[in-house]
Amino acid sequence: MEYLILGFFTGLSLILAIGAQNIFVIEQGLKKQHIFLVCLVCSISDLFLIFLGISLFYFFQQYFNIFLELTLNILLILFLIYFIYSKIKSFRINVSFDSDKSEISSLEIFFKTLGFTYLNPHVYSDTVFFLGNFSKNFLIKEKIFFGIGASTASFIFFFIIGYLSKYLSKYAQNKKTWQYINLFIICFMSLLTIYIAKEILIFFG
Repeated sequence: MEYLILGFFTGLSLILAIGAQNIFVIEQGLKKQHIFLVCLVCSISDLFLIFLGISLFYFFQQYFNIFLELTLNILLILFLIYFIYSKIKSFRINVSFDSDKSEISSLEIFFKTLGFTYLNPHVYSDTVFFLGNFSKNFLIKEKIFFGIGASTASFIFFFIIGYLSKYLSKYAQNKKTWQYINLFIICFMSLLTIYIAKEILIFFG
């Protein structure tokens, strides 16, 4: 159960960000256009990429040696430091949403959602690399629970911001709200960085 919770909060920390995909979902919610389709495509895509990352690191685990694992942990720490730094910088970001209500077909919105998802390089670093790398030493059952937790966070997050975007947009455009969100992300990711750093120190110790 602890890996389910860990996966949920880790996934939530990664997805709680001012990104093009999230803003697109909120825009569609404000326009009341194909909200279910947009949320479903984003959520299923996250689920697929999360388990892709976990599976890749599981199946190639036999090729890991202690030096490769150390290298991956160092890369993971560098990624986390950059991620935390980007969250600190985003304290100054103001968010605005385009409320244009022009009609758009479900097929067009489907491909547009795929574009915002799979053409975003951050989705691969967050789901495939980070979650897969972070869970590489978990047992198979722990990996599954971790992946379910992270995927659940995506489903809940996307459907909430999609269907409640009209209500949430008043606060989402509030700079202070995003500062509180980013503060939570910074604290949680900093704890993960410390945990991984301890793993590296054990290697050298």
